Amino acid sequence: MEEIRLTTFQENINNIIAAITHSRKPVLISDKGKYLVKIVPFASSETESWLGCMHDTGKITGDIVSPVEDSHAWEVLSP
Repeated sequence: MEEIRLTTFQENINNIIAAITHSRKPVLISDKGKYLVKIVPFASSETESWLGCMHDTGKITGDIVSPVEDSHAWEVLSP
């Protein structure tokens, strides 16, 4: 989480708020080494659907078509 000093925040408030809105990440505001405020981007009141929430998060590694076991294991299972 990014930390910004109070004086920097006061001088660049518009740019910092725009950056927080764009990045959707919270920011801590500190003064003399003490945390004063945590600015968190506003989440809309409309909840997003959970359907598709994991889109583009999986990764296929290796062969997904061939059996995991060798052919001998399959022969043992057959009657």
